[in-house]
Order: sequence, then C-alpha cells, then structure tokens
Amino acid sequence: MRRRTMRATVFGIALAVVIAVSSPHANAASFPLFSGQQAVGTLGTYVTGDEDTLLDVARINDLGYGQLVVVNPGIDPWLPGPGRRVTLPGVYLVPDGPRRGIVINLSEQRLYYFPPDGRTLETYPIGVGVQGWSTPLGMTQVTGKEVRPSWYPPSSIREEEPELPEVVPPGPDNPLGEYALRLGWPSYLIHGTHKPYGVGRNVSHGCIRLYPEDIERLFGEVRVGTPVRVVDEEFRLAWIESELYLVVFPNKQQMDELDVNEPMTPATPAGLRERVTDAAGTQIDRIDWRIVEYLGLKRPGIPYRITKPIQPDRSPGP
Repeated sequence: MRRRTMRATVFGIALAVVIAVSSPHANAASFPLFSGQQAVGTLGTYVTGDEDTLLDVARINDLGYGQLVVVNPGIDPWLPGPGRRVTLPGVYLVPDGPRRGIVINLSEQRLYYFPPDGRTLETYPIGVGVQGWSTPLGMTQVTGKEVRPSWYPPSSIREEEPELPEVVPPGPDNPLGEYALRLGWPSYLIHGTHKPYGVGRNVSHGCIRLYPEDIERLFGEVRVGTPVRVVDEEFRLAWIESELYLVVFPNKQQMDELDVNEPMTPATPAGLRERVTDAAGTQIDRIDWRIVEYLGLKRPGIPYRITKPIQPDRSPGP
C-alpha cells in the first residue's frame, strides 16, 4: 500500500513539468525552443484498440518501444487489450551542452536535432547497439548523405552471419532503409530501417536507427558538416521555474530485460546522489531524497520534480 501511494505522489509531481511546457502539437517531432528553456513536450494518453500492441502505439506516437514499456508497467506489450489507457511519455529535458546539430543519448535511446535557426528542437526515438556493440562517444560530424544506400556488412558482422553477401543492394531487405547519414566514424551511420519495430530497443551493431518517416524528415534537413555529439547519460537534471527536475533512464541491461517482458533489475545510476547535490547547491535542504531514490530504482524516463515546495516566510513582521 505504501508503494502505491509513493508512485501516485511521484506521478503527480511529474505532471507539473507538463503543464509548464505543454505544446498544442502533442506528438510532433518539432517543438519551439526559447533561450534558457529546459524542457519540451507533453505527457499524454492513448486508448488501445482491439489489435494494438505497444509496438504499434510507440510508432503511432513517435516514441521508442522501451520508452513506452517502462512507464506502463503491468500492461501486456503484445496484447494490452481494447480500451487500455496507455501513458505517452513525451516530455523531455533538453540535453546539456551546446545546442548545435545532432545530440544522441544512447541510454535515453533518443536523438535531438537543433536546427540552425536556433528557435526549434526536434527529437526522435532511436534503436541502438546490442550488448558488445556500442556507438562511439564524443564528437563527430555528418560527412555524407545517401538515398537508397547499399549496405556493405563489415567483416565483424559477417563472421557472426556468414550467410550475408558482400553487399546488400537497396530494397526491402536492406537494413539501412531508404536514407543514411554517414558520420566521421567509419562504419557508423544514422539511418532508417526495414524493421521499424527495432526502434527503442537494443538491436543494432552500433549504428543509430530511426523510424522510416523520421529519417526521411531528418535527412531532408541535415546538411553535410552538421556536428554530431554522442553521450551515454543515464540521468539528467534541470532547474525549471525554481524547481529541480530529474529524469532517469533504464540502462542497457534493463532495456534488454524489458524487451523480453521481464522486470527490470533495480540498479541506481552511479553518481546520482552526488550530481543531485551539486545541482541543488544552496537549495539542498529542499531535495526530497525519497523521490530521488525512487527514480533511481524505477528509472521511468519522465522528468519529475525532486524539490519540496518553498515554505512561506512565517516570521513576525517588524
């Protein structure tokens, strides 16, 4: 009973950020972005039909599969049944660092694109590498753009799958899909996919996969030379209107567990308490450590307020 009360309290706190940044375009990939703005998006709901799976719901709403599953525990992802209310976790804290080009957070399984106009932010769910196949971290750039690319499986992949040909031509069997952005790291691309239900899952050999409709849009906007920054951050913090918010994402192992419909193994991100303390600064007494602990263990992937309300000054007047 206590656990249920705690979850309800935390969920209510999450709604505060949604009210602050709600947009009329609930599931749009693009959001207005003002100087200093720290969050975009909306939290929504979707009512399932007779044949919906959470894979379908994720794609319809431009979300990742794992992103949707972690915030909807107890719902059968393969057969939720008609009339189920599914939470759509479409609220995002803006990545730290320069707001330029493409930023990819592997733990979040999400790509952010800051167009040159500086007034908007686009964000897309992605599929990332399986265990043992990780995308490099750090800075690179888009070095080329290809429509209907051919795929040349590297020797490391052909060793695992010797039946693969030396080249896979464009077409329905090509895992790169219809569009590919080449990066300064050889053999790593941002591309589409012929298996869209791999988005929001650990499925690739290190490349970044997008839904076909998302890569088509991104491909049309991104120029050669666009900077690309890849990070692997399991949590993010941001001050919004005098309140500190925290979002924690499942790690790779936990995403693999969700993918096979198993409960996540609890594991608090390393350095979480220290980072919260640093971010709180002089407001450290306002931090609700119960909520921080809860988020560190549950990792729901939605921003929650972790500061207690400011108490009014009740000292007697002069």
